[in-house]
Amino acid sequence: MTTPEPLTDVARLSDAERDQAIELLRDHSVQGRLSHETFLRRIDLVLHARGRSELDAVTADLPERSGLARLLVGSVRALSSLGLRLQNAWQHPRLPSITLPATDSAPLRIGRLEGCDLRLSHTSVSRVHAELLREPGDRWLLRDLGSTNGTQVNGSRIIGTVAVRPGDRVAFGGAVYRLAAR
Repeated sequence: MTTPEPLTDVARLSDAERDQAIELLRDHSVQGRLSHETFLRRIDLVLHARGRSELDAVTADLPERSGLARLLVGSVRALSSLGLRLQNAWQHPRLPSITLPATDSAPLRIGRLEGCDLRLSHTSVSRVHAELLREPGDRWLLRDLGSTNGTQVNGSRIIGTVAVRPGDRVAFGGAVYRLAAR
Protein backbone atom coordinates (compact mmCIF):
# COMPACT_ATOMS: atom_id res chain seq x y z
CA MET A 1 0.00 0.00 0.00
CA THR A 2 1.44 3.35 -1.03
CA THR A 3 0.94 6.59 0.82
CA PRO A 4 -0.27 9.63 -1.08
CA GLU A 5 2.18 12.45 -1.60
CA PRO A 6 1.65 15.40 0.73
CA LEU A 7 0.01 18.49 -0.71
CA THR A 8 2.50 21.33 -0.94
CA ASP A 9 0.24 24.01 -2.43
CA VAL A 10 -3.17 23.78 -0.82
CA ALA A 11 -4.49 27.24 -1.70
CA ARG A 12 -5.85 27.77 -5.20
CA LEU A 13 -4.24 30.61 -7.16
CA SER A 14 -6.37 33.72 -7.56
CA ASP A 15 -6.95 35.46 -10.86
CA ALA A 16 -5.19 38.52 -9.41
CA GLU A 17 -2.03 36.47 -8.75
CA ARG A 18 -2.07 35.11 -12.30
CA ASP A 19 -2.72 38.62 -13.71
CA GLN A 20 0.21 40.00 -11.73
CA ALA A 21 2.55 37.34 -13.14
CA ILE A 22 1.24 37.93 -16.68
CA GLU A 23 1.77 41.69 -16.30
CA LEU A 24 5.35 41.09 -15.18
CA LEU A 25 5.98 38.81 -18.18
CA ARG A 26 4.39 41.33 -20.55
CA ASP A 27 6.52 44.19 -19.22
CA HIS A 28 9.74 42.18 -19.60
CA SER A 29 8.72 41.08 -23.09
CA VAL A 30 8.08 44.70 -24.13
CA GLN A 31 11.48 45.67 -22.72
CA GLY A 32 13.11 42.97 -24.87
CA ARG A 33 14.16 40.74 -21.99
CA LEU A 34 11.99 37.83 -23.21
CA SER A 35 11.60 36.54 -26.76
CA HIS A 36 8.11 36.16 -28.13
CA GLU A 37 8.31 32.35 -27.94
CA THR A 38 9.53 32.45 -24.34
CA PHE A 39 6.77 34.91 -23.45
CA LEU A 40 4.06 32.66 -24.93
CA ARG A 41 5.49 29.52 -23.27
CA ARG A 42 5.59 31.26 -19.89
CA ILE A 43 2.05 32.63 -20.26
CA ASP A 44 0.90 29.06 -20.82
CA LEU A 45 2.76 27.97 -17.67
CA VAL A 46 1.12 30.80 -15.66
CA LEU A 47 -2.34 29.81 -16.87
CA HIS A 48 -1.76 26.15 -15.97
CA ALA A 49 0.07 26.71 -12.66
CA ARG A 50 -1.61 24.83 -9.78
CA GLY A 51 0.12 26.54 -6.91
CA ARG A 52 2.13 29.53 -5.81
CA SER A 53 5.45 27.68 -6.13
CA GLU A 54 4.79 26.88 -9.81
CA LEU A 55 3.82 30.50 -10.44
CA ASP A 56 6.92 31.82 -8.69
CA ALA A 57 9.13 29.47 -10.73
CA VAL A 58 7.87 31.02 -13.99
CA THR A 59 9.04 34.52 -12.99
CA ALA A 60 11.98 33.63 -10.70
CA ASP A 61 14.68 34.75 -13.15
CA LEU A 62 13.03 38.12 -13.88
CA PRO A 63 14.11 41.14 -11.82
CA GLU A 64 11.32 42.75 -9.79
CA ARG A 65 10.38 46.32 -10.57
CA SER A 66 10.92 48.92 -7.90
CA GLY A 67 7.98 50.74 -6.38
CA LEU A 68 8.81 53.87 -8.38
CA ALA A 69 9.00 51.91 -11.65
CA ARG A 70 5.65 50.26 -10.92
CA LEU A 71 4.10 53.66 -10.20
CA LEU A 72 5.50 55.18 -13.40
CA VAL A 73 4.39 52.28 -15.61
CA GLY A 74 0.90 52.36 -14.09
CA SER A 75 0.68 56.13 -14.56
CA VAL A 76 1.74 55.96 -18.20
CA ARG A 77 -0.72 53.12 -18.82
CA ALA A 78 -3.57 55.17 -17.28
CA LEU A 79 -2.64 58.33 -19.18
CA SER A 80 -2.33 56.53 -22.51
CA SER A 81 -5.89 55.23 -22.26
CA LEU A 82 -7.27 58.59 -21.05
CA GLY A 83 -7.41 60.08 -24.55
CA LEU A 84 -9.50 57.22 -25.90
CA ARG A 85 -11.85 57.29 -22.88
CA LEU A 86 -12.35 61.06 -23.27
CA GLN A 87 -12.99 60.71 -27.00
CA ASN A 88 -15.59 57.98 -26.39
CA ALA A 89 -17.28 60.01 -23.65
CA TRP A 90 -17.40 63.08 -25.87
CA GLN A 91 -18.73 61.24 -28.94
CA HIS A 92 -21.29 58.98 -27.23
CA PRO A 93 -24.09 61.54 -26.77
CA ARG A 94 -23.51 62.88 -30.30
CA LEU A 95 -23.85 59.54 -32.06
CA PRO A 96 -26.90 59.02 -34.25
CA SER A 97 -29.29 56.62 -32.59
CA ILE A 98 -31.10 53.48 -33.62
CA THR A 99 -34.43 53.28 -31.83
CA LEU A 100 -35.34 49.78 -30.74
CA PRO A 101 -38.83 48.82 -31.98
CA ALA A 102 -41.49 48.67 -29.25
CA THR A 103 -43.39 45.67 -30.59
CA ASP A 104 -42.42 42.04 -30.91
CA SER A 105 -41.54 41.42 -34.51
CA ALA A 106 -39.35 39.38 -36.77
CA PRO A 107 -35.62 39.97 -36.48
CA LEU A 108 -34.57 43.40 -37.73
CA ARG A 109 -32.07 42.88 -40.60
CA ILE A 110 -29.31 45.48 -40.85
CA GLY A 111 -27.25 45.99 -44.00
CA ARG A 112 -26.79 47.73 -47.36
CA LEU A 113 -29.27 45.65 -49.42
CA GLU A 114 -32.65 47.10 -50.30
CA GLY A 115 -34.44 44.21 -48.57
CA CYS A 116 -32.93 45.02 -45.14
CA ASP A 117 -35.20 46.48 -42.45
CA LEU A 118 -32.54 48.99 -41.43
CA ARG A 119 -30.62 50.06 -44.52
CA LEU A 120 -27.22 51.64 -43.95
CA SER A 121 -25.41 53.14 -46.94
CA HIS A 122 -21.93 53.22 -45.37
CA THR A 123 -19.40 51.42 -47.60
CA SER A 124 -17.99 49.36 -44.72
CA VAL A 125 -21.40 47.81 -43.98
CA SER A 126 -21.97 44.38 -45.55
CA ARG A 127 -25.00 43.73 -47.73
CA VAL A 128 -26.60 41.76 -44.90
CA HIS A 129 -24.48 42.73 -41.90
CA ALA A 130 -26.33 41.89 -38.68
CA GLU A 131 -29.73 41.33 -37.14
CA LEU A 132 -31.38 42.62 -34.02
CA LEU A 133 -34.03 40.50 -32.37
CA ARG A 134 -36.21 40.90 -29.34
CA GLU A 135 -36.70 38.19 -26.77
CA PRO A 136 -39.49 38.08 -24.20
CA GLY A 137 -38.99 40.49 -21.32
CA ASP A 138 -37.60 43.37 -23.41
CA ARG A 139 -34.26 41.69 -23.89
CA TRP A 140 -32.51 42.51 -27.15
CA LEU A 141 -29.94 40.37 -28.96
CA LEU A 142 -27.57 41.54 -31.70
CA ARG A 143 -26.09 38.95 -34.04
CA ASP A 144 -23.35 39.46 -36.59
CA LEU A 145 -24.19 37.62 -39.81
CA GLY A 146 -20.63 36.96 -40.94
CA SER A 147 -19.97 40.54 -41.99
CA THR A 148 -16.65 41.48 -43.56
CA ASN A 149 -15.85 44.46 -41.32
CA GLY A 150 -17.43 43.14 -38.14
CA THR A 151 -19.94 44.33 -35.59
CA GLN A 152 -18.92 45.93 -32.31
CA VAL A 153 -20.79 46.57 -29.06
CA ASN A 154 -19.27 49.17 -26.75
CA GLY A 155 -15.94 48.92 -28.58
CA SER A 156 -15.63 45.11 -28.51
CA ARG A 157 -16.03 43.06 -31.68
CA ILE A 158 -18.72 40.44 -31.35
CA ILE A 159 -18.79 36.93 -32.71
CA GLY A 160 -22.19 35.32 -32.78
CA THR A 161 -24.99 36.76 -30.63
CA VAL A 162 -24.74 39.17 -27.69
CA ALA A 163 -27.30 40.90 -25.49
CA VAL A 164 -27.64 44.66 -26.00
CA ARG A 165 -29.68 47.38 -24.28
CA PRO A 166 -30.53 51.04 -24.78
CA GLY A 167 -27.46 53.24 -24.40
CA ASP A 168 -25.05 50.70 -25.90
CA ARG A 169 -22.71 51.91 -28.63
CA VAL A 170 -22.94 49.65 -31.69
CA ALA A 171 -20.81 49.74 -34.83
CA PHE A 172 -21.55 48.01 -38.10
CA GLY A 173 -18.20 48.26 -39.88
CA GLY A 174 -17.42 51.98 -39.67
CA ALA A 175 -21.03 53.10 -39.10
CA VAL A 176 -21.41 53.86 -35.37
CA TYR A 177 -24.72 54.34 -33.53
CA ARG A 178 -26.19 54.45 -30.06
CA LEU A 179 -29.14 52.20 -29.24
CA ALA A 180 -32.15 54.08 -27.86
CA ALA A 181 -35.40 52.91 -26.29
CA ARG A 182 -38.69 54.00 -27.79
